[in-house]
Amino acid sequence: MKFVDEAEIRVEAGDGGNGKVGFRREKYVPLGGPDGGDGGDGGSVYLVAAENVNTLVDFRYHSVHRAERGQNGMARNCTGKKGEDCFVQVPLGTRVSDAETGEEMGDLTEVGQVLLVAKGGFHGLGNTRFKSSINRAPQYASKGTEGEHRRLHLELTLIADVGLLGMPNAGKSSLIRAVSSARPKVADYPFTTLHPNLGVVRIDDLRSFVIADIPGVIEGAAEGAGLGLQFLKHLSRTGLLLHLVDVEPYESADSPVEAARKIIREVEKWSDDLANKPRWLVLNKVDRLLDEEVDEHCQAIVGELGWSGPVFMISAINGDGTRELMFAIMEFLEQRRRKESEQD
Repeated sequence: MKFVDEAEIRVEAGDGGNGKVGFRREKYVPLGGPDGGDGGDGGSVYLVAAENVNTLVDFRYHSVHRAERGQNGMARNCTGKKGEDCFVQVPLGTRVSDAETGEEMGDLTEVGQVLLVAKGGFHGLGNTRFKSSINRAPQYASKGTEGEHRRLHLELTLIADVGLLGMPNAGKSSLIRAVSSARPKVADYPFTTLHPNLGVVRIDDLRSFVIADIPGVIEGAAEGAGLGLQFLKHLSRTGLLLHLVDVEPYESADSPVEAARKIIREVEKWSDDLANKPRWLVLNKVDRLLDEEVDEHCQAIVGELGWSGPVFMISAINGDGTRELMFAIMEFLEQRRRKESEQD
């Protein structure tokens, strides 16, 4: 199954209702007169950023979204009912563009943010509107205009404070399960994660941050191999990257050092901005080593990599070291937020 972070949908606003051609037929009004009412405006289509939606996968099965047509005008100068608007919920971080022209239409980054993507048609005018001193009984009305129809390209870039970076089966899903209420699939085979998982790590009642478990990357991802571009795009808005490395990979896999270097190369190929983001090394699955071997084994990995940044040793499967890691992340993010507010 392919990881979906992009989708194409069709949105169709409602047409405006037609104006009415009508004349009064009242017992005590011998000359009558025009009384055709206006039509109603067509409904518009809006995209709404929703907190409870975190993927675009549903749009693969429901790709057409229509607003209601405006009601036609009626006699006795009665205006037709406006068509119901259509509100489509999309995940936070959805970027919207016109699929045919490439025009950027908006970026939904806040809960409840609304973006008009297809405007409803304007209502037609009833014949009453055309009455004048030289035309007392107009025999015509105008039709409502057509609503806008568009094909939209949706691209989701997850909004998270922390992104998990690592080879398939490095333990990213296990970590997010250990530190948040998110429950991604966990198994002992590569590519377990096919959809992004967001977890809220709550330090206390007032402090928390969002961590993103992203599908694993393989060599050649920057050129589209494996989950490729879908993987790397989702890390572009995170403030901190955790580079998870399996300290004791399977015999058929690369060594921890070579696996880490492959990830670093793919990140550097993808973009300088991503490569320059703060990145911490997290050596996972230390529970597979003997207690007396942990420090020596991990130091050897750090030394071979020439890693100069922060290093953490954890076992995501049983939670060892994860509490200290989460507190360090919270402190880092708070310092970063303070600096940003001071600059503003």
